[in-house]
Amino acid sequence: MTDRREFLKLASAATLAQFAPASLFAKSNGTQLPLAFSTLGCPAWEWPKILEFAQQHGFSAIELRGYMGNMDLPSVPIFAPDRMAQTKAEISAHKLRIACVSSSANLYYEEPEKRSKELSDARRFIDLASALGAPYVRVFGGKSSADKDAVPSEAVKARVASGLRELGNYGGAHGVTVIIESHDHFTSSATLKDVMQAAGSDHVGLLWDAHHTFATSNEDPESTVKQLGKWIRHTHLKDSIGTGEDRTYVLTGRGAVPIERQIKALESIDYKGFFCFEWEKVWHPDLADPEIAIADYARVVGQCKGNRRACGLD
Repeated sequence: MTDRREFLKLASAATLAQFAPASLFAKSNGTQLPLAFSTLGCPAWEWPKILEFAQQHGFSAIELRGYMGNMDLPSVPIFAPDRMAQTKAEISAHKLRIACVSSSANLYYEEPEKRSKELSDARRFIDLASALGAPYVRVFGGKSSADKDAVPSEAVKARVASGLRELGNYGGAHGVTVIIESHDHFTSSATLKDVMQAAGSDHVGLLWDAHHTFATSNEDPESTVKQLGKWIRHTHLKDSIGTGEDRTYVLTGRGAVPIERQIKALESIDYKGFFCFEWEKVWHPDLADPEIAIADYARVVGQCKGNRRACGLD
């Protein structure tokens, strides 16, 4: 039965591939894009499958965002101190890296108890990233119900910047940079630029979720990168159809998000990070299974160099 299910998944992937764009996104100089995918997209996969699938499909790295339904990564047994050496050896054996360790910490809170908890959680994730040798920990600005029209007030931006600076100081001492994602009420370049300038830390950067700056703040990728490029350390790519926040995620290249332009904009600033696929299967269980979506992303962006069998599409 397991073999039959796997066969049907691959057959579905092959069918979908008939309507897929060609490999459009290889770098202009012919080299491979360094790809990653977030574990948000494969919530039912155990650790060996995550590593094996990534290696088999030409990925260079994995972003850790939950594991087997548990978003509190520091509590996951495979990341426990007495298991860490083995876990790191397994990552290395598959020729992979950890691109980012993504927390759920929100920095907009004013209430001392809530703020203290969020900062404490972020520090736990920084400790984990340091132990794994991962360069980044993701945090959120968040969305305060007091902000009108989803635009953060000056006070909220100041709290977020202060939290980033505090976490950046902690992260810097552990070899980790803290990156805020363009998400929630922090998707416009103007808002993010204010926050990054106020944080004023070499150990603070930006996770550019290119979907949200386009879909939520209606920004062209070239404009976003021009304004924020010097802070971009990591990125999330995904496609969708619809308008504004009323969007449905679709397989890469089948929607309305200008992913090719987003990638080229990053190349224009000599971006050194990973091009990370974020497939929100955890939040949207009806999305295509990760065996289809993640393999499809690798094929469409050209990482598999047309090798359909290696990408699981034949």
